[in-house]
Amino acid sequence: MKKNILSLILSLAALAAFPQQGKITTGIDKKKQKIGAQFNLTLKTTVDTTAKVVFPKAPNFGSMMVIRDEKPDTVKKGARYELVKKYGLTQFDSGSYLIPKLKVLINKKPFFSDSLRVEVANVKVDTLKQGLYDIKPTIQVETPPKSWWWWCLAAATLIVIAGALAYYVFGLFKNKKIQEDVYKTPIEKATSLLKNLENKQLWQKGEVKSYYSELTDIARNYIEEEIHIPAMESTTTELIEALRKVANQKKMTLSQDTFINLEKVLKQADLVKFAKSKPQDFEILEDKKRVESSIVLIHKAVPEEVIEEDTSELDELMKARLLKKKKRKNAIVAAASILGVLVVSLGILISVKGLDYVLDNTFGHPTKTLLEGEWITSEYGNPAIQVQTPEVLKRINAKDFLPKDAMQLIKDMQTFQYGNIYSDFGIMVATNTYKDNADGKQPEINLDNAIEGEIKLFEKKGAQRITVFKEDYTDKDGSVGMKAYGTYIRVDAENRKSIKMAYEMIYFHQGNGLQKVIVVHQEDDKYAKPLTDKLMKSVELITETP
Repeated sequence: MKKNILSLILSLAALAAFPQQGKITTGIDKKKQKIGAQFNLTLKTTVDTTAKVVFPKAPNFGSMMVIRDEKPDTVKKGARYELVKKYGLTQFDSGSYLIPKLKVLINKKPFFSDSLRVEVANVKVDTLKQGLYDIKPTIQVETPPKSWWWWCLAAATLIVIAGALAYYVFGLFKNKKIQEDVYKTPIEKATSLLKNLENKQLWQKGEVKSYYSELTDIARNYIEEEIHIPAMESTTTELIEALRKVANQKKMTLSQDTFINLEKVLKQADLVKFAKSKPQDFEILEDKKRVESSIVLIHKAVPEEVIEEDTSELDELMKARLLKKKKRKNAIVAAASILGVLVVSLGILISVKGLDYVLDNTFGHPTKTLLEGEWITSEYGNPAIQVQTPEVLKRINAKDFLPKDAMQLIKDMQTFQYGNIYSDFGIMVATNTYKDNADGKQPEINLDNAIEGEIKLFEKKGAQRITVFKEDYTDKDGSVGMKAYGTYIRVDAENRKSIKMAYEMIYFHQGNGLQKVIVVHQEDDKYAKPLTDKLMKSVELITETP
């Protein structure tokens, strides 16, 4: 009995000595922060050294954004580990937020942290204690000229590319002539090439097809150069018939065995190349001897005297084929030269103007085409706004964009658009005429509130992180309005990527009417900015006549 009591006491002592595995301790440095400030969340647990722990990983914990996710710190405590995981959380809207229970897997078993509530407070701005100033004008920054070594490097690179291209192209057609200049006679060339072929030991390595191809090429090339037969382009039968014909014409003393031996080698080569025939070693050696013997016998049979140009049908065919070859070579050389000039010119243009300039001017760019096209001046709406645009704006039904309570106040709405102001590029001109109040007086229209309402419409269409800058605006005829501009993030649902957009708005108010001009484009579109400036400078409010 005493022994059992002692064991129980020891077990309770062991449990007290080590924290319970799986318990998650949750901590946070502050429960109230200003907008954008960081909350430091800490999760702790103590486990065996063999335990596998997986902490939560997500872009958001509830409504809180995770901006920092550190690796767990491990502290060894005897036979156990204490794991400490730290997160940085923030929120850009004021309010009370709940950090939910977070699931931690320990040996694949889920354990949960405590939920915490935090407060995000607005940043107080006292405009009475600091001066207000106009937005500073844009300062044009001169692009520093590229240093001389950059231009030298670009020029050297282009010269090397052009030189390598020229060397490769011209080398293809000059290499054969250079080789020919090394040998004094066709027989010397054929004998040397046969010796080189033997040194390669192609058929001994199993490359029988390559061996026969080179062997017959040497024989054909020799015959073509020695007695001017188009041997390289002729079939075996055509070559033997042409060789017999020339032998008779030039009275060459060639035996019947010479023709037979040469024909055997050529037919054997055809079988190897096209029928995958595999001759025996002794047959290969015999074929080489036949070629060597045939070349020597043909050389001895060629008359030494110079033969005047024959006008036979065979010579005419030879001349026609050589002329065709020459024309083909000249055409290839000319095409390669033109290509080389184009490559060098393109490289110089890219180095001077940049790759984007070349691509935009070669393949075109949507807003560049609009900017450089013929613009149209038109009046839109009633009361009208006159504006110059790259394309005629089309009337659309914009009533679905506005809330029902706002539509009850509008007497007439006319909206015209090119593209889509809620997409990558859009131009909109709209005029709204409002109903009189119940007492018969004109409604009070506030341009600042109208712009805020437009910004809320952009938010409903998915715009995020909108920046807004406002300033008074006067058109070229002196009509006073308000201008708003800034940037926002548009999420492309199809491609799942964020696009930074820029916008400009001009609002006018006269009588019961509200007129507006809006242009939206991608911020990094270098052609859209001058397009927007040109369009906005052309805006003119057509004043109502009493």
